[in-house]
Amino acid sequence: MKSLTYDTFDPITRRFLAIFLRRVFAELHPGAAFQDNFHIHVIMEELEALRHDRNRRLAVAMPPRSLKSIIISVAFVAWLLGHDPKLKIICVSYGQELADKLASDCRQIMQAGWYQRLFPGTRLRQGRQSLANFETTAGGGRFSTSVGGTLTGFGADWIILDDPMKPSEALSDTERSTTNNWIQHTLFTRLNDKRTGRIIIVMQRLHEDDVIGNLLGKTA
Repeated sequence: MKSLTYDTFDPITRRFLAIFLRRVFAELHPGAAFQDNFHIHVIMEELEALRHDRNRRLAVAMPPRSLKSIIISVAFVAWLLGHDPKLKIICVSYGQELADKLASDCRQIMQAGWYQRLFPGTRLRQGRQSLANFETTAGGGRFSTSVGGTLTGFGADWIILDDPMKPSEALSDTERSTTNNWIQHTLFTRLNDKRTGRIIIVMQRLHEDDVIGNLLGKTA
């Protein structure tokens, strides 16, 4: 049997997000088994629809431990910047610790040798590689913050909202209102172009008036 070389495997990885995700998972969880499932491919199909401008808004509501954050906030962000290092992406989570963890994982992928081999045109700018804001040499990058954080001076082509609310806060009318108002009146205003900018929300449903529920209520 002929072995598969990087010269053969890399072009496949560069073209198909599903293959790229497996390499991301192996990088972050060496030795762990990748548990494939249909929902992973449904999510990736919708993400690629956004990337190719067939859609501009996406909400993913799934329970914890569904691989949704690795798919969207880590792998897909690295995938986007690999294909277009000029993109500016804002990623937001309910707390800075979670935001930093997702940013750290994404940066680890983009600094990996296999990633740099796949995307030779995407490199992180020296001196601008903090967890909160790492930039590419092409002027794009990934900025991360927590809900309620400062966004002054930052604009985005993509906004990714990953776990915007703690389960313990979902039962508080005040916390829900504060979170929903900040997202809709501060975060969403940071799109560079309101006509073409993309927004992704990924979370577990916590309340009928959580972030997804509140937005659905406004569009009903």
